[in-house]
This record gives sequence, C-alpha cells and structure tokens, in this order.
Amino acid sequence: MTTVTVAANQSKLAPTVTRQLLLDSGYVLLGLPLALASFVVLLAGTALGIGLMVTVIGLPVLAGTLYAARGLADIERLRLPSVLHQPRVRPHYRAAEPGASAWRRIFVPIADAQSWLDLAHGIFKLIVTVSTFVVTVVWWAGAVGGTLYWVYDWALPRSPDETDLAELLGLGSSTLSRVGLYTAVGVFFLITLPIVVRGCALLQASFSRAMLTGVAEMRDRIIVLEEQKRAAASAEATALRRLERDIHDGPQQRLVRLAMDLSRARQQLASDPEAAGRTLDEAVAQTRDTLAELRALSRGIAPPILVDRGLPSALAALAGRGLIPIELRVDPELGTPTGRLDPALENTAYFVVAESLTNVAKHSRATECQVSVQRSGRRLTVSVGDDGQGGAHVAKGHGLAGIADRVRAAGGELVVVSPPGGPTEVRADLPL
Repeated sequence: MTTVTVAANQSKLAPTVTRQLLLDSGYVLLGLPLALASFVVLLAGTALGIGLMVTVIGLPVLAGTLYAARGLADIERLRLPSVLHQPRVRPHYRAAEPGASAWRRIFVPIADAQSWLDLAHGIFKLIVTVSTFVVTVVWWAGAVGGTLYWVYDWALPRSPDETDLAELLGLGSSTLSRVGLYTAVGVFFLITLPIVVRGCALLQASFSRAMLTGVAEMRDRIIVLEEQKRAAASAEATALRRLERDIHDGPQQRLVRLAMDLSRARQQLASDPEAAGRTLDEAVAQTRDTLAELRALSRGIAPPILVDRGLPSALAALAGRGLIPIELRVDPELGTPTGRLDPALENTAYFVVAESLTNVAKHSRATECQVSVQRSGRRLTVSVGDDGQGGAHVAKGHGLAGIADRVRAAGGELVVVSPPGGPTEVRADLPL
C-alpha cells in the first residue's frame, strides 16, 4: 500500500514540475518584450512630460504616461499569480471626485503614490528582465542542445586544426568522448533547468510584486488587522455584557434571597425552630441552584474539561447536555497532547459550537443536529447543522453576530447557510 501511494505521488509530481517549468519560462521570456515596450513608452512619456512642464501640455502628457504605466502594471499583475501562486492584488488608486474639472482629473494620477511606483517599475524592470532572460535562454539552450548533441554531431563542420573541448580536458578526440562530454553537460543543464528558471521567475516576479502590490498588500493587511481588533473588542464587550446580565439576573438574585433566608432563619431559630429548619432547607436549595448557574456561566467562558482534557471531550460533554439528538464528529487528534490546538483557538471553536447549539435549542425547532470539527492542513473547520426551520442570519442583536465577531477576531471566516424552511449550517473556518 505504501509503494502504491509513493508511486502515485511521484506520477503527480512530474507533470506539476513540468507545468511550472513551462509557466516560469513563459513568464520570463514574455517579460522581455513587455519590459522593452514599457521602458520605451514610459521613459519617452516621462521625458516629454517633464520637458514640456514649462508649458501647459506637460501635465496632460505626464498624466497620460502614468495612466499607461497603470495599464502595463495591470498586465504584470495578471501574470504574477502563475509564478507566486497567490491571488491577484490590485491597489486602490486615487479617483477623482464626481463632477471634478478636467484639470483636477489630470492631477489625480500625479498625486497618487502607487502611480509613480507603477512608472518606476515599468522603467527599471528592464534591468532585472534582461538578466533573467539571458540566464533562462542559456539554460534552455544548454539543456536542449546538450542532451540532443548526439543527434546532430555528425552534421557539424570541423577542421583538422580545430581542438575540441573534450580533447582540451584530456578525454581524447574520439566521437564517443565528445558526444559523452556534451551530453553530460546537457544533462546537468536539464536537471538544474527547473531550479534555475524558477529562481529567475521568482526574482523577476518578486521585484514586480514589491513595486506593484507591496503597498496594497500592506494596506489590506492593516485593514484586516483593524477589523480583527474591532471584532475582538466587540466580542469581548458583548461577552462581558452578557456575563454581567446573567450574573445580575441569576446568581446575584439568588444570593440576595439566600442572605435574606439566613437572616430570617436566625430570627426564627429561638422562637420557631421548625420554621427555621424549613427556611434553612430553602437556603440550601438556593445554594445548589446558585452553584448550578455559576457552573453554567463558567462553561460559556472556559469549562474546566476543555482546559484539562481538550476540545473533543469538552464538545462531547456539551453534546451530552443537548435537548435534541446531536451527532458529533471531532478529529480525535485534537485531544492528544501533540495535536491540541492553541488555547485561544480551542476557546473559539468551543464558543462557536456552544453558541450555535444554544441558538438551535432556542430558535430552530430542529429534531436533530450535527456537529463536525475537522482539521485540514493549516485550517480548522467547525460546522454545526440542524434540520430546523431555517431563517438564521448574522445581524446585530442576534446570537450569530457574537459568533461572527469571535471568529473574525481569530482571523477566520463565518458562513451561515440557512434558507427559509431549513436546513441550517453554521460553518467557521479558522486558521491554525
């Protein structure tokens, strides 16, 4: 079984390497004519615009050059995903206000920093492209020409005074030594071809990414971090308000009544011992109810079983207290010492399941429920589904809003599929 798996993996690896080699080669080779066109157009446009700056014509020419740089940069951004294996990122360019005058529209690209980065990329990319183009062509020529040297060796003209490389290296002047040497060199070029071409493509693509999408990626990352920060603050504030309300409405009221019952029992102890006994019995019942409510509240924060035994055991205990049948499927590795998740991520996954099951019990009118927690690579997928009436949605004031904030604060994404009439699925995708 192991041998079959390895062979299958190797058969999948070969076309992947070949396809990537062709993609990288096409990216590098096509980059030279694009870089030449960008260099000529943008350098000429910039020089003309700056030269005519003393007149009114210079500004429109410079603005047009920046728009041309933007178009050429968009072409390069379309080519980057095939090499970097990352989604295409396009920066947000500054736009003119609605109803702006023609002169104000001309100044928009001139005042945009990304437009100048596009212009610099179009001019200076030629330096990187020429070097990577030359290395790629040399390696392809060495690989193809060397490995196929035995095919055309007989057709090459030779003079008696000519000294071959094999003879200079002391391998002799025979045809076999000459063909063997050049074939070995060709095999070396062929073996190293994917690595060298990949390096050239990454060098060229990294330069383009730094100039064309680096600022945009940093800005998007800042926006994501700000959203996560707001979501975390909102989730914690909501949790604190809910905890404060639950404590005020539950344990606090019971403790007040407990204090009153104990005071009354102390007064009744001398005059009416039987009444004092009944009051003490009521106080004991109030104490038990208060402890039960405090345990329930602690489960919503971080139950001891989650800390001690891990996520599978905590979810099993949670499912065991369900009001409807719950089918639980949890990756068993998550409960082992080596497979346990980060405590913050475990709390988030537990919170998603606990809140979802609470919503199912309160609003769905479901007869059965399914809970699934599975790890896939660097992602953790938490899914809670039911056969209820549907209609669930993420909105402020609803329980799913708190789940969405908690998931977003952890860097994940919450998806709710709940058409009217059901069924409903709440799925959280969390990064590990």
